[in-house]
Amino acid sequence: MRSEKHRTGAPSFVLIAMALSTMLSGCTAAPGSETERPSSATATPGAGDSTTGLAAPWSVAFVGDTVLLSERDSGRILELAEDGSAREAARLDDIVLGGEGGLLGLAVPVEDDRGAASMLYAYSTGPDGNRVQRFALHGEPGSLSLGAAETVIGGLPSASNHNGGRIAFGPDGMLYVTVGDASHSELAQDRSSLAGKILRLTPDGDVPADNPFPGSPVFSYGHRNPQGIAWDEDGTMYATEFGQNTWDELNVITAGANYGWPTVEGIAHDERFTDPVQQWAPEDASPSGMAIADDTIYIANLRGERLRSVPLDDLGDSTEHLAGEYGRLRDVVLTPHGTLWALTNNTDGRGEPRPGDDRFFDTGLIR
Repeated sequence: MRSEKHRTGAPSFVLIAMALSTMLSGCTAAPGSETERPSSATATPGAGDSTTGLAAPWSVAFVGDTVLLSERDSGRILELAEDGSAREAARLDDIVLGGEGGLLGLAVPVEDDRGAASMLYAYSTGPDGNRVQRFALHGEPGSLSLGAAETVIGGLPSASNHNGGRIAFGPDGMLYVTVGDASHSELAQDRSSLAGKILRLTPDGDVPADNPFPGSPVFSYGHRNPQGIAWDEDGTMYATEFGQNTWDELNVITAGANYGWPTVEGIAHDERFTDPVQQWAPEDASPSGMAIADDTIYIANLRGERLRSVPLDDLGDSTEHLAGEYGRLRDVVLTPHGTLWALTNNTDGRGEPRPGDDRFFDTGLIR
């Protein structure tokens, strides 16, 4: 495992990890399907595979200890079993595919102090644009299924590129949604448009009374293509963002702030806009999903093919991990048991798939 330090300007999950250090099962198609996905086994110290043979996976959510995964192009939501095999829990049949659109982010709200969850939220591209839908969760681990779709917010701008797509519940219980500029950069500065924004909604899709712009779901604006959001223990919100040709960004998100796109990209020292706390050249980054653990931000990078860590006490510092070892990384998540796992994204049409790709694996960075 290779780590390089840089500084730039300003599901029983335990059983999965144990079983799959010696034996791995690939994704198994839904009952009645004629296809079966490949699997491979590894037993390397520190980092091991969980599920292999995934097709353009995009997001991970946990229902208790059970892992749910989205596949962008198939529209499938997969449930991982204790041995790491996968079954189809649901398939969204009205997904509109093309470019970066499809089935993207997943999120599960915590319903009570026991961590019970009754709903799954999903961001996807439909006939009328991007939308967030929610589905009642039925069954027990190993046989989870979804009820009928209920649209939480629809008509979000969509395009072949810049769809955003990450959703998460914040510490305030609100639903946060990243929306790309849908290849119309000028809309990022237009607060009447939802393109190029981070939205804040109640779980039912209503506009919270304390949003920064009355009657609007817009929480922050001036974004190009934000794809990662996370909060630290103090409730500070962070987001990753794809730049154009110059700088990708890590931002601290505050209510009502303008992050400058398309007027500026990266650190601009322009008092009209909020600068990123760290920036990287796109060939070294293309940051997507993120997670926070042990006072550290972890960022999955696609084009940069590495996992980057940023200490919360020095947001201008960073260390690189796994550079080039697994290819493109789409998401990184902290499991319910405190380990750090990641999703590769080499089968999305922009990578070079390796045997067993794509995979959901233990990074070995947190024990």
